[in-house]
Amino acid sequence: MAETKFETICAKIVSEMKRLKVPGAALGIYHQGQEFSAGFGKTSVENPLPVTPDTLFQVGSISKTFTGTILMRLVEAGKLDLDTPVRKILPKFKMSDPEVEKRLTTRHLLTHTGGWIGDYFDDFGNGDDALQKMVKKIRKLPQVTPLGQAWSYNNAGFNIAGRIVEVLTGQPYESAAREMIFAPLGLGLTFFYPDDVMITHRFVSGHQNIGRKVQVARPWAIGRAGNCVGGVVSTVRDLLTYARFHMGDGSTAQGQALMQRATLEAMRAEQVDAGGRGKMGLTWFIRQAGELGELKIFGHGGATHGQQAVLHFIPQADFAVALLTNSDEGGVITDSALKWALESYFETAIPSPAPSRKTDEELAEYSGRYELPLSAFELTASDGYLVRKDIPRGGFPTPDSPAGPPEPDVRLAFYAEDRLVGLDEPRQGALCEFLRNAEGKVSLMRIGGRLHPKVA
Repeated sequence: MAETKFETICAKIVSEMKRLKVPGAALGIYHQGQEFSAGFGKTSVENPLPVTPDTLFQVGSISKTFTGTILMRLVEAGKLDLDTPVRKILPKFKMSDPEVEKRLTTRHLLTHTGGWIGDYFDDFGNGDDALQKMVKKIRKLPQVTPLGQAWSYNNAGFNIAGRIVEVLTGQPYESAAREMIFAPLGLGLTFFYPDDVMITHRFVSGHQNIGRKVQVARPWAIGRAGNCVGGVVSTVRDLLTYARFHMGDGSTAQGQALMQRATLEAMRAEQVDAGGRGKMGLTWFIRQAGELGELKIFGHGGATHGQQAVLHFIPQADFAVALLTNSDEGGVITDSALKWALESYFETAIPSPAPSRKTDEELAEYSGRYELPLSAFELTASDGYLVRKDIPRGGFPTPDSPAGPPEPDVRLAFYAEDRLVGLDEPRQGALCEFLRNAEGKVSLMRIGGRLHPKVA
């Protein structure tokens, strides 16, 4: 029966891969002692090999949960208090806002509540000082909202978190991750560096759809300074092992006591409201499924240059699902992974809002241009909906990286005051919201997890 459910999801993935022109994917599901995994398609359109469950993918921002887990091991060891100001750990730490510089804590970092522009990426080489150099650059990022006031996804906060790991452990971040997480959990196919990945292991290239053509996305590596933010390379099987650890009592598969159950549970405790993305724990997103919210789901997604990933787990059901793809278009598939899993294994769903139309007059105050340095868009009123027109910007994985292709136009429909749901791919079903200033005027839109200021 379990295998039939797994095969049902596999069939959906294969169908969507064909429709969306996604070259490759890998799926892993664990449920109450049984584990199934499969690979689909090919690693690259240029140098194709079959994808297997042991094929390596970039898991992107799932990496942040590894950083959070390392830091919580340091909390257990008495080396870190999440509410101690960062400046007491990094005495030379600077930010553009003196109040943030003074009051910022590790808890702010792990819950994306720092409030500054959070998308900044750069490559400072492969030396052990790469992360230190990155943190010095972060001081120039302008503040968007006051510290701790609003949730907005903040990649740069995890550069700081990774630097805290280095200072408290006295070793490079990657060494700490291997020693404190990868090795004890037996994650034998989980890496950071391209030369660890590309010499002896099967790995995927990322892809983008340029017009009707599927092309390899370059560059492959994101730069060492980003390893603590999104640099983990892994397999669906290793991710399931990692999820099982987080659902357990803190012991490894070999019975070694690595962390306390209470610490793992603390990572899953609700910290802040993340708007349409649910609640935020310490690095884990929290959502609920079923009419009464009876299933509590923890997870994180990830995106790099042409690769999309997701990991979800449900401790009360002893269930986890990992899905990795090697295309930007794969985001549509990874966004559906949880839906398919809930339908197949639990015959339930996350409640979806009922969209409605508004008049052009009602939509007028929301129309306009919204900007961040790495993402921008325009909203216009059309036939009762707002239409989001993407304005591509570069900046990943380095500031001078060119912009990729624009997302297709997406209709956004209101379902409550200042709250919307996406009607079209690639944001179909995505929830977003507007925030107002002290005068009651629309000033920010949170979409894709980021707060975008309205500029026109």
